[in-house]
Amino acid sequence: MPKTDLLQGTLDLLILKILTLGPNHGWGISNRIRQISRDGLNASQGSLYPALHRLELNGDVASQMTTSENNRRARVYRLTPAGRRRLEGETATWEHFALSIKRILQAG
Repeated sequence: MPKTDLLQGTLDLLILKILTLGPNHGWGISNRIRQISRDGLNASQGSLYPALHRLELNGDVASQMTTSENNRRARVYRLTPAGRRRLEGETATWEHFALSIKRILQAG
């Protein structure tokens, strides 16, 4: 399956979900999305970092500068309680949306 750019509005949801697995830096988040989707989804750097910044401004994630495994400075993001609540709500909305599309695709 070819890599697909993420639908508008889904990147925030995926970032929040990835951060339930633990704190991570931008490249790590992008890599996890790609790995878990079995190369089906691609979060480009040009979309990922603005989304992380937006989520941080909204209070859904928090970040801290640290030193990475290879001795480089990296901003690590973690999910906040507000982000966890948002994830729960948006997951339910997305599941309903996906089911509705599935019903249409299977019609007739």
